[in-house]
Amino acid sequence: MRPLSSVDEVFALLAGGGGTAYFGEPVSVLEHSLQAAWFVECGESSSALIAAALLHDLGHLLHREGEDAATRGLDTRHEELAVAALGEHLPAAVLDPIRLHVAAKRYLCFAEPDYRAALSPASQESLALQGGPMSAAEAEAFLALPHAREALSVRRADDAAKVQGLKVPQLGAYRALVESLWR
Repeated sequence: MRPLSSVDEVFALLAGGGGTAYFGEPVSVLEHSLQAAWFVECGESSSALIAAALLHDLGHLLHREGEDAATRGLDTRHEELAVAALGEHLPAAVLDPIRLHVAAKRYLCFAEPDYRAALSPASQESLALQGGPMSAAEAEAFLALPHAREALSVRRADDAAKVQGLKVPQLGAYRALVESLWR
């Protein structure tokens, strides 16, 4: 995976591949990304956290495993693909929540008894491939990581961002925000 070289390239990837199905969910990857960014933005979060929510699933557009990867027992490690593609250009305040949003799901399954049952079927399926709920020791270590709390915010937005037909700002509305963080 080569790093993405510009905001233009990132937005072209989201606009081009983002219209595809989102792994068993009722929205496309782009719709999901825009909804996640909007939910975080409504919480009056930082620009970095809004960007992290927008870009958290970019790795799904980078792997070549297909929509049925989880069904075939594959963890695409999409969070790591996204960080590898963006890592040269965005600060840790954006990259860490992206990297940790899968771990945040595992943490929440450990910390909140009702959380797992509320996950979408696709998220429950991928959870097993991603290591399942954390142990107490893993949860403690997770919370000690930089930007772990921010990753929990991205995770909650990720879980909510699966609403078919929800009207949210379009991709262009986030361009200046991502450009302001790009280096």
